Amino acid sequence: MKSQWESFLQNLGVWEGSFTNFSPQGILLNDTPSRLSLEGLNNNQTVRLTLSRSEQDDVIREYSSVGGGLLFFENGSFSEGVIQLGPFSEFGAELALVHENRRLRLVQLFDKTGQLKELILIREHLAGTPVAERPTLQINDLLGEWQGQAVTIYPDWRSPDTYSTTLKLQLDDTGRLIQNTSFAERTIFSTATVKDPIILFDQDPQKQVQVLLLPDGASATSPLKVQLRQPLFLEVGWLIQPNRRQRMIRSYNEKGEWVSLTLVTEERV
Repeated sequence: MKSQWESFLQNLGVWEGSFTNFSPQGILLNDTPSRLSLEGLNNNQTVRLTLSRSEQDDVIREYSSVGGGLLFFENGSFSEGVIQLGPFSEFGAELALVHENRRLRLVQLFDKTGQLKELILIREHLAGTPVAERPTLQINDLLGEWQGQAVTIYPDWRSPDTYSTTLKLQLDDTGRLIQNTSFAERTIFSTATVKDPIILFDQDPQKQVQVLLLPDGASATSPLKVQLRQPLFLEVGWLIQPNRRQRMIRSYNEKGEWVSLTLVTEERV
């Protein structure tokens, strides 16, 4: 297995793309071109990050270790965010998927009352390589049965878990989405209202979760409100080919503690 640092080094290079801000309802607010350089120094003992965005000062950071609220998978995909949900404090996380010469990153932000405030979709490709962006995700892109493999890693460094997953999505006669998810010997059944670009899992009015369909085959799954003493998860999805998808799930327990990070690679059968 690669170390966390070796997995971080999978991201070295110059990444060109954009930061696109969306409202919780999926309204595009603004789009800013970006250039992010991750440069290895001292035989890759240190990494310098330089982020340039138009009309904003450059952000420069240096890393010699990784940890805290940040975890990497072996292919370079990662998530960074708040490790403990607290009362009257802002909450949020970034989930980042890496595939070949491209990265898709999603930041989900919640205000001090726990309401979903903003989403930032960051689409990047390695400088000098082709940009092959996918269309905005549609509900029909997701229907059918998906079989996948999941890897779950943990902030406490215990051994990863690997297991198979199944996701079945279909529309009933009324146009309502029916979802069956199976993983690690658990099966979860849920239903949702579909109103483009939002899929709203609204069975429990106190725990509504929405999936926002976004450009480049992306999806953002968020609770509409994060609540104390309730487990929650944040998810990003990326349709990298018509029948191949990646998802990353960042999970918190009922104490508000970040407990795991899961990467699913699934194919439609």
